[in-house]
Amino acid sequence: MIKSKGKSLIGHKSEKEEMTANTNNEKKQEEDLSREKPKIVPLPNGPYYFINEMEPKVVENLQNSKGEALSVTRGVSLCRCGASNNKPFCDGTHSKIGFSSENKEEDDTNDNSHHQIIKDKRKNYVGKGITIHDNRKICSHAAECVNNLPSVFKLNARPWINPDAAETKEEIVNTIKKCPSGALSYSIDGIEYRDHNETKPIITVSKGGPYHITGGIDLIGDNIQWAEGASKEHYVLCRCGASNNKPFCDGMHRLINFNDDKE
Repeated sequence: MIKSKGKSLIGHKSEKEEMTANTNNEKKQEEDLSREKPKIVPLPNGPYYFINEMEPKVVENLQNSKGEALSVTRGVSLCRCGASNNKPFCDGTHSKIGFSSENKEEDDTNDNSHHQIIKDKRKNYVGKGITIHDNRKICSHAAECVNNLPSVFKLNARPWINPDAAETKEEIVNTIKKCPSGALSYSIDGIEYRDHNETKPIITVSKGGPYHITGGIDLIGDNIQWAEGASKEHYVLCRCGASNNKPFCDGMHRLINFNDDKE
């Protein structure tokens, strides 16, 4: 077997082939960066308008007075009033039931447990090798933290987070990565890790719950208020219609027993 510098030439790419492969990879990376991310637009008192492709496409069998084809950016309307008969898609029911995308400023009901206003405040829980950041305003109460690492996350304890109760930092990191809302993040050596950059842009319709957004899908609109420390890479959007932190989920779907048999 012929060898060169201790390595077999069989299956070994030439310098030209490697340069071509590197060039192709760079072009692909440039294309990925230039491609616009999908977008979600919460329409006032209406559905979420989800746009996957930003490039306008010709609408078949439609033309202007000059006979020229007409193009438009296409999207899909997703229900967020919780009452559509074609979930997760909007069927216009929001206008029939008088759905409002506004949030209550104060608790003006007799049932405080259902409309408790959570303050937008991030707290830091400092451990020996890791600091956990938490903002209850963002939490969707998916309970991934308390279910996966109850030694660190204890709802009935004060403080309810104890970073030093974990056997390893990796346990905390892996648990925080399961938090869908972005309420939790962590810092190691003064560097905060908030986003999950390895995920692709996707909307997941959770069973009986909110829309789980991952991969940095842009959420755009005039009245969107990102809470302190919120991730814009992964977050959860209300689809039961009852959240008091719209468009984000605050766990109200559990209290109203929101259900979708078609999921």
